[in-house]
Amino acid sequence: MLRTKGSKNRPKINITKDYASQIAEKQESIVSLTAEIASITTNIDTLKADLKEKKTARKKAEKEVATLEAKKAKADAKAAEEAKKQREVGSLASLLFLFHTVNCLFRLLLYHQLNNC
Repeated sequence: MLRTKGSKNRPKINITKDYASQIAEKQESIVSLTAEIASITTNIDTLKADLKEKKTARKKAEKEVATLEAKKAKADAKAAEEAKKQREVGSLASLLFLFHTVNCLFRLLLYHQLNNC
């Protein structure tokens, strides 16, 4: 069996602990932590207020975007309708011109047939 090293006959020293200084240190630590907690809480409250303002502003901007998108869609539909009308008017004009040309040719042919016979 192994022997333990060191003397077992050494004198035991009673170390008196200074509880008062330890209590004072801990109380100072508690006070500083309490101050930090209060500061952080104040910062959190400020940030919450800022967050609420930003969310409100974002919501308002989203509503404005939705309104503008609706107006844009309405304007695009109106422009498409106008373009369709313009195409129809152009088609009608070209048909009238074609009809007039055909009518003139028909009259010319009819005139030549009547004069030749």
